[in-house]
Amino acid sequence: MIVDDEPLARQTLRLLLDRERDFRIVAECSHGAGAIEAIRRERPDVLFLDVQMPEVDGFEVLRQLQAASVPAVIFVTAFDRYALRAFEQHALDYLLKPFSDERFAAVAERTRVRLRERALAARAARAGRPQPAAAPERRHLVVRDGSRRLVIPHDDIVWIEAEDYCARIHLRARTLLVRDSLRALGRSLDRCGFVRVHRSAIVNLARIRQIEPLVSGDQRLTLSDGTVLKVSRTHRADVVKALEQTIQREVP
Repeated sequence: MIVDDEPLARQTLRLLLDRERDFRIVAECSHGAGAIEAIRRERPDVLFLDVQMPEVDGFEVLRQLQAASVPAVIFVTAFDRYALRAFEQHALDYLLKPFSDERFAAVAERTRVRLRERALAARAARAGRPQPAAAPERRHLVVRDGSRRLVIPHDDIVWIEAEDYCARIHLRARTLLVRDSLRALGRSLDRCGFVRVHRSAIVNLARIRQIEPLVSGDQRLTLSDGTVLKVSRTHRADVVKALEQTIQREVP
């Protein structure tokens, strides 16, 4: 379901969704008040929701819905200042206008993954194996870039290194220097699939391709982008434990 007060924005989303064969648009709304009723009636799986709309904005739309009836939400807005508030509402993703076709395709794939997770959990519950309630998983990192705030999907991050009083984030296609300390970023990424490998580097566990011991007692990691990093003895046990937990979650 698409909710946006700008006709051109709705048309853009409609054209992009038409390319995705497994998505079907059940409704479009140009204002928040109508969206509330349409969501209750259509019960969509996914909601592309504008933030700034007259009278009833996107956040108010969600406030007026019962928690059980809120679909997976992708906020769509031209204003990055709403990013933190959006993820406080447990948004699945955040599309900042104007966005590229590649960015939209990444959001679509992330949405598929989330819907598969929900379907598996519902199937397990129907089979008499209810899943314990869990806190919403954080899937994005919000960082400062001058006066702006950038929202970076965890999946795009390969590793992060300290650089003076800043940090350089190595993404799959580029690097980004941000005015946040490695310590602060480490706190934001705690329990999100990242681990500190030495005092100047944090890596995404999903991007580790090889780990091997060194004679010195340290370890050496090879990441998906070819980067080679040393794991200090201080952090070796944490890295091994984190990798073991990741493997246990992936094995059925």
